[in-house]
Amino acid sequence: MKLNVLYSFMQRDLQKIERALEEAITAQSPVLHDASLHLLQAGGKRIRPVFVLLAGQFGTYDFERMKQVAVALECIHMASLVHDDVIDDAVLRRGEPTIKAKWDNRIAMYTGDYIFAQSLQTFSTLQSSKAHEILAHTIVEVCVGEIDQIEDKYRYDQTVRDYLRRIKRKTALLIASSCQLGALAAGVEDEVHETLYKFGYYVGMAYQITDDLLDLTGTEEELGKPAGSDLWQGNLTLPVLYALEHPTAKTQVKKVHPNITKEELTPIIAAIKGTDALDRSYELSQRYLKKAHACLDRLPNNRANKTFRNIANYIGKRKF
Repeated sequence: MKLNVLYSFMQRDLQKIERALEEAITAQSPVLHDASLHLLQAGGKRIRPVFVLLAGQFGTYDFERMKQVAVALECIHMASLVHDDVIDDAVLRRGEPTIKAKWDNRIAMYTGDYIFAQSLQTFSTLQSSKAHEILAHTIVEVCVGEIDQIEDKYRYDQTVRDYLRRIKRKTALLIASSCQLGALAAGVEDEVHETLYKFGYYVGMAYQITDDLLDLTGTEEELGKPAGSDLWQGNLTLPVLYALEHPTAKTQVKKVHPNITKEELTPIIAAIKGTDALDRSYELSQRYLKKAHACLDRLPNNRANKTFRNIANYIGKRKF
């Protein structure tokens, strides 16, 4: 089953958000417009807009307010992807050339800045000081997470705690904020939006850990980018850190360097797979998902709650 089947009942609203995203990134500059549209049309799961819409169903669901939040958060996510690709020198994303590969680094950086600015402009019409405070904090943490990732490249003495802090900032907080801000826009009580925030955080952590597993076990066709891209770029993910606890694998992993070839990377990935690192990483993702389900137990048992549960279960069953 595909992920989007789980929330197909929201397809009409999601189509409207897709059109709103295209309108939000429209630019007078032909280059900015083409580059932004290229990224949007490459697709994506739109997890953040989905979580905004679902969280809004725990209160008074006003689609126009939901749309503002969903578009703003997805634009922040999109902008971070453009900047990530420049930092990582990535040439493929979702099977398509990245903006930096199709144009250049300067165009990519300005495109990311433009999309980010558009997110703030979209969000500015939402009349809620609490919502603006949450968004501002989230943006700051995302930026810190990006710097953490740069500083941690090829750093073999980093800890699992370093990794978890990094993915919290880079991935989980934006998903958590999607839940909380969608709920706030729907006028829910504090306990509800705070619980939804925790749910989003736990799901976001599990989602990123699973993604990092898939990066080592998937094919280029499945991933839309070369397998092992994270390690190739010097990003030490959870399974790599667990593998470093094994002397043989540690020797192999430490051979990774900025100019390593795909051929040289293959036996290193094999060494990681030969340890218990994948199983241990999967077990940790499951613990996060168990906490996510516990959060849903404290919320009304409506359709959105059931859909959140199904999405969490889907994440837990992704193959690696």
